[in-house]
Amino acid sequence: MKLSKQHSMYESDHTQFIKQLKEKNPGMEQRQREGRALLWDKESTPLTEQERVRASTVKQQAYVYQNKL
Repeated sequence: MKLSKQHSMYESDHTQFIKQLKEKNPGMEQRQREGRALLWDKESTPLTEQERVRASTVKQQAYVYQNKL
């Protein structure tokens, strides 16, 4: 289905807002990428490290507020 010229030139208010925001702040996308890299894009830990962490974890009892008998 082919859209008419009128529909293909339509931009929503949200799209226009984002475009204006990017024009006002040209370095915004780069700062977003840096922030993402800082918080989310981490190197994977080696398997030996994962095994060490898993082995050193203390198992929690089923009901934590109950005293051990």
